[in-house]
Amino acid sequence: MSSANPVLRVPPAAPAEAAAHFRASLAFHADVSDVAAALAAGGDPGFVVLDSRSTESWDQGHVPGAVHLPTGLVPERAGRLLDRSVPVVTYCWGPGCNGATRAALALAELGYRVKEMLGGFEYWVREGFEFETRHGRERRAADPLTAPAGADCGC
Repeated sequence: MSSANPVLRVPPAAPAEAAAHFRASLAFHADVSDVAAALAAGGDPGFVVLDSRSTESWDQGHVPGAVHLPTGLVPERAGRLLDRSVPVVTYCWGPGCNGATRAALALAELGYRVKEMLGGFEYWVREGFEFETRHGRERRAADPLTAPAGADCGC
């Protein structure tokens, strides 16, 4: 492999190693579309969604039905708000924020099973899913760069 090729400068992992890595990644992450589909299916989705942002951010918009628990308050309040037998899916603002990761770590250290929602609230809104604000429910048109118009992305 050519060292001039920046993609292959470090060779790809062996298939078995790659499979283990990606299997593990799916154990730690859920995407916005999958979370939305599970919530829209009705009934108990088998998990609770946790918004780890500030109250001001929560008021600007959040996933309907989410529990609000800012990252810094997880250690002191999780036991009052969450059932350890129910998996938790955390989210924060978006891909540029690691608040959901820090909240997931704090929850895992307290004994909760947890996943992080990739894309956070930003991608929830960008994919056109309904959200709640302090003024009621809203929905914006899906961004065609994140969600194909009128079609399933196929992933």
